Order: sequence, then structure tokens, then C-alpha cells
Amino acid sequence: MKIPFLSFNAMHSHIKIEIMQAFEAFYDSNWYVLGKQVTEFEQAYANFNQTTYCVGVSNGLDAIHLALLALNIGEGDEVIVPSNTYIATWLAVSYVGATIVPVEPDIRTYNIDASEIEKAITAKTKAIIPVHLYGQACAMDEILQLAEKYNLFIIEDNAQSQGATWNNQITGSFGHANATSFYPGKNLGALGDAGAVTTNDAFLADKIKVLRNYGSNKKYYNEAIGHNMRLDECQASILKVKLNYLTDWTRQRQTIASWYNEALQNIGDLRLPFVHDNATHVYHLYVVRTAQRDALQQYLTKEGIGTLIHYPVPPHLQNAYQSLGYNQGAFPIAETIANSCLSLPMYPGITSQEVSLVCKSINDFFKK
Repeated sequence: MKIPFLSFNAMHSHIKIEIMQAFEAFYDSNWYVLGKQVTEFEQAYANFNQTTYCVGVSNGLDAIHLALLALNIGEGDEVIVPSNTYIATWLAVSYVGATIVPVEPDIRTYNIDASEIEKAITAKTKAIIPVHLYGQACAMDEILQLAEKYNLFIIEDNAQSQGATWNNQITGSFGHANATSFYPGKNLGALGDAGAVTTNDAFLADKIKVLRNYGSNKKYYNEAIGHNMRLDECQASILKVKLNYLTDWTRQRQTIASWYNEALQNIGDLRLPFVHDNATHVYHLYVVRTAQRDALQQYLTKEGIGTLIHYPVPPHLQNAYQSLGYNQGAFPIAETIANSCLSLPMYPGITSQEVSLVCKSINDFFKK
């Protein structure tokens, strides 16, 4: 039996009729950019995310970029980011000309270590971007306290944790302007690129709406030097349907994680996901760590089991950021995670039998 790392079959087959109906309504409307579908999805996602406003944009990277622009962060400013994250978090800071200031993660949760942030704050620091990585919420209490103490903006990167909570408050609702992605593989995924910014600030929401649309609030009248970073009507219509199923899909992911947790206890040096007492985890990814990661991945591949590494090269060691001058060892915790992490198959629709086969193969590998 082959077990892919990711499959949309169970999710998409279940809602295919609804998706086709939504597409037909979009198609027949003859209105394809910034219309009813986007407006209705923005309201629905704002309600889900317990924020006053949601602004649909082209993708998650553009969402962070627009949030930074709306907060007037740019050249001469410093932005604190995790050393352990997908490179998009760093790229958005580069786009506005601000200085990237990486902070190491907590080795247990893989999220930015809130206790290390204060050491990185200077007179030039303008914002903190906490990334709720793999599906677990960051330690937001301490981050909020630091932001208040030093008068800093918070921009959450919530691309992987839609629906997760910290102390019962949903991620994407803590910061001043918060970014999320609806890339197809995300827990709430479009059928192409899509993203959004959530906020409780009416001024910021309006500013981002202008910036996403050529700097224009009225056709052919431009208030600012803007961008073409709009969520399109087609993706919005599909996301509207899928949002109705997100809570159920999240429960399925949490159940699947419990199967893994039960079956993978005390196997070799395998480290399972750690969930903080104050956080919930929505398991965008189920990430394990082992010093034998590469050999384990090769073994599972031979057994027909798909896995991925999130992420094999941390941002500070990417060629794109050679100019920052970071060498091997600059951020050892991020490097340790990059060298030892492995993401196992995780998606709604994977069966307990399939998870059992994955776990048996992992157990067999360590026995050998």
C-alpha cells in the first residue's frame, strides 16, 4: 500500500458538488475581480477568526508584505522574526527594506522562544512577527507584554495554524495586522494561491484594501503607490465552501495526531510533537525529529510512504540571505531542527490503518 504525504481526495470528493455549484455561480456572475464572493468570504473568515475585519489578498507572503507596508515599516526599522520559519516570513521584511533580526525557537514547540525576544529589541525595533509554526500557537502572552512594553507592532504569521488557540484566543486575532495563507496544502486551502490579512483596526483594513488594489479605492483614482495583490473571486468562492468544513477537518487532524502519538511512544530517539499547556495544535504538519532523519526518510520512501522535510535549510543559510553574513552555527537551534525534522503523512481522510502502517514502518526502521 502506498501512502502519500498529502492527499486531497477525501476532502475534495466530499465537497465536489458544492465546489462545482460555487464555481458555476462565480462563472455566471460575470464579475471576476473584487466582487461579492470576496466580500462574503472576507466577512465569513473574519467571523471565524474572531476579528472585525479580513482583507483577502493574493497569497500569504503578500499578506505579510501588505501588513508591514500598512504599519509604515521600512528602511531603518528592525523586525524580529523566528530563525526557524519558512523563508516567506523573512522575504516580506526584505521587500519593505527593513532589517531582519532572527530569534531562535523553543526546541520543544519549534516556535519563536518568547523568553529570548527581549534581548533582540533595540531602539530601531518596530515589530515582531510570531509564526505559529506547524499548527501550534506561539506563547502570545509574553509576546504581547513585550510589544506593549516597547511600543512594538505584532504581525502574526498564521499561515499554518488557522483555528489554533493560545489561552483560548484564536491565532490571527492577537496582532495589529495578521497574515494567513490559503495555499492549497494549508488547513484551509484554495485551489491556487490566496491569502488574507485579519485585523481589528478599521484604518489598517482600509489601508490594506487600497494597497492591494493599485493604491486605489475608486477606479482610476490612486491614493498611494500600491500593488496588484488581490484575492480573486474564484478562489474566494471556493474558500467560502471549504471554510464550513474547517472545524471538522481540524478535529480529524487532531485525531490523526493522537493515533501517531499513541503508536510512536518510546521508539529510538524519535521525538514527537510537544504541545504547550496553554496552546492548541491544529496539526497542519505532524513533525517528528531524529538524528537518523535522512536514513528514516529513505527507508519510508522504499516502503511507499511519503514524507517531507519542513524545512531542510533555515533562512539564514539560504543563498538568498548570504548578504546578511550568517555562517553555519549562527542559529544552532534552527539548524538542529532543520537537520533532524521529518513531517509524516497528515491530512483529513488518512485512515487509522494507514497511520498504523506508517508507525509500523518507523518501528521496524529503528529495530533494524
